Amino acid sequence: MDIREVFAANVRKLRNDRGLTQDDLAYEAKVSRGYLSQLEKGVFYASLKIIDRLAKVLKVDPAMLLERPSKRRPNKG
Repeated sequence: MDIREVFAANVRKLRNDRGLTQDDLAYEAKVSRGYLSQLEKGVFYASLKIIDRLAKVLKVDPAMLLERPSKRRPNKG
């Protein structure tokens, strides 16, 4: 999975988990909704500045936006 896809999936999931629309997140992070949409599609790379802004609005550590999904399997205990 490309880092853009990882970032896109994490932003989209966190945004949805927090009940925010793209318009809400874009407004709070001071980016256009179109730009945010492209980030969530994995079309654009985000700068560190944008990653920081989005993380602040989503109330997560910026590194969390770049975390690859865990490949651990659930225990069958």
